[in-house]
Amino acid sequence: MTLVSARDLVHDAARRGTGVGAFNVIHLETAEALVAASAQAELPVILQISQNCADYHGGLEPIALATLAVARRAATPVAVHLDHAERPELVDEALALGFGSVMFDGGKLDYAENVALTAQVVERAHAAEVYVEGELGEVGGKDGAHAPGVRTDPQEARAFVAETGVDALAVAVGSSHAMTDRTAALDLDLIARLREALRGAGEDGVDVPLVLHGSSGVPDDAISAAVRAGMTKINVSTHLNGFFTRAIRERLEADPRLVDSRKYLAPARDAVAGEAARLLRLFALQDAS
Repeated sequence: MTLVSARDLVHDAARRGTGVGAFNVIHLETAEALVAASAQAELPVILQISQNCADYHGGLEPIALATLAVARRAATPVAVHLDHAERPELVDEALALGFGSVMFDGGKLDYAENVALTAQVVERAHAAEVYVEGELGEVGGKDGAHAPGVRTDPQEARAFVAETGVDALAVAVGSSHAMTDRTAALDLDLIARLREALRGAGEDGVDVPLVLHGSSGVPDDAISAAVRAGMTKINVSTHLNGFFTRAIRERLEADPRLVDSRKYLAPARDAVAGEAARLLRLFALQDAS
């Protein structure tokens, strides 16, 4: 039984000055692959279920119960996290299902509404002893915190944390969601200034860790530099989806008569496990070759 809270993993990484990988679950095969990656790397991992993933499966419960079951059987510390929930009721469902952490995404709202809704989510989640990640791009950032060109202001970030009580904060520093090429340039100076602004900003004077979304489009050296500058939780989805899909294509092209889906999903699962293990080592500032 190694299901833990993201709180433990994120704050342990922050104390060490390293990063922790948070990878999105798409279906059962990816959940299994990510737990296998954690075992291969001998490092903890956060399994994330997004609002989009829950909608794809017809609701949060089916994929959540499967992912929680896989996490509980892991040999390494694994957390299960709700990612990019824009509907507060989805957060409430995650709390009832036993998630250890949730992210409420108010990045498309104006500042006042983002603060108000995030604070309400934090109040309910903290009552259940659940860790909360918020998101802040810019005041009035209607296209969300990770639209091209958006940047998070350090003083706004500190004010947002004070007004909402979030435990971790996703910030806009140059990455963008759903990139398939790894060409994003991160603002390392801004990351350092955000990290400094959030020192002691949390409850009881604790530091509030930074979260990097859209990491699929960021090259390895830039991610390592971002971790050294103060980024802690590193989210990846699209990059690993590419490994899964390419492995399926290769297997089906090699045997066009193949009809047993297990025979092409298994190598896809293995491909994700191998790359996710490499990324976990990269984020932990270990040799990722």
